[in-house]
Amino acid sequence: MVKINREIILSVIDESDDILITTHNKLCLPIINRIYKKMIHGIKFDDIKVCDPLIIDGHHRYISALLAGVKINKAKSAKTSATTEYKWIDVEFVQEEWDTKDKIKRLNELDAKFNNMPLKKLVDLTK
Repeated sequence: MVKINREIILSVIDESDDILITTHNKLCLPIINRIYKKMIHGIKFDDIKVCDPLIIDGHHRYISALLAGVKINKAKSAKTSATTEYKWIDVEFVQEEWDTKDKIKRLNELDAKFNNMPLKKLVDLTK
């Protein structure tokens, strides 16, 4: 499996026919990697929230779906006065882990339930 990094992400975005605009200037590579591993094994996720071409919620899922070559559904959402657009080239992709072990466990539990599968099977798929 390829180690996901900034260059690979930017390349996949450049090659995509479904480019959305980011409203975050920093994203977490470990989160992208975890979601990507799940997606390549067929794990489904909630829709991302968009306002026209802007991602409002679901940046990590959007990037992971592009990397995995899977379609992720979009749900319309509203932007706020605090919504800021960024260029993907300006986004910082950090190696720092943003999620605690407890949060990762809880997200795995939610993903297993959403996909109607045992937690152990989901965890085993993503090792």
